[in-house]
Amino acid sequence: PWLTHQETTVAGRWARLVRVSFAGELGWEIHTKVDDTAAVFDAVWAAGQKHGLKPFGMYALDSLRLEKGYRAWKGDLSTDYSILQGGLERFVKWDKPDFRGKAALQNEKQQGVKKRFVTLIIENPGDCDAPTMSTLWHDGRIVGETTSGGWGHRIDKSIALGMLRADLTEPGTTVEVEIFGERFKAIVQKDEPLWDPKNERLRA
Repeated sequence: PWLTHQETTVAGRWARLVRVSFAGELGWEIHTKVDDTAAVFDAVWAAGQKHGLKPFGMYALDSLRLEKGYRAWKGDLSTDYSILQGGLERFVKWDKPDFRGKAALQNEKQQGVKKRFVTLIIENPGDCDAPTMSTLWHDGRIVGETTSGGWGHRIDKSIALGMLRADLTEPGTTVEVEIFGERFKAIVQKDEPLWDPKNERLRA
């Protein structure tokens, strides 16, 4: 089932199969010892040929994860933002007696989060998608920044993930994203994936 894992052997090598997918599709992650990775890859590759298995690159994976709103390390997830700003409060165990940063998080929660993570659709984009750290504008003021962006080929739209001033994060709110000196209209989306919002494909 989805979100489970198990140990097995592939080509006689130990592997852990994890039923998750950064692409937002039905799939697995195969974790191996580094020295065994090539042999496991070759075995999976050979077995997959009759099923039409093909390689894909990181730009393709980035496009797929943007449509699911999955955060990427060092862009959407970094020490520049708190876990509350990132919309990841569900991973905080507030009743735990103590942990590093707990007091700061409690203080932030009490005072109110100033920025929040959002998904944006850029309407009528130009030749480029929003790169990381493009400024977000509203009423002539900078109100946030993108943390990543790219084209979603399944939904055929330009997507940007970013941190936006908290009072502007209501779905349907219009802001502008500056891409290489030119501003484009962007719409705040619902807090759910743009592709397969109920995760039906992941759970298949």
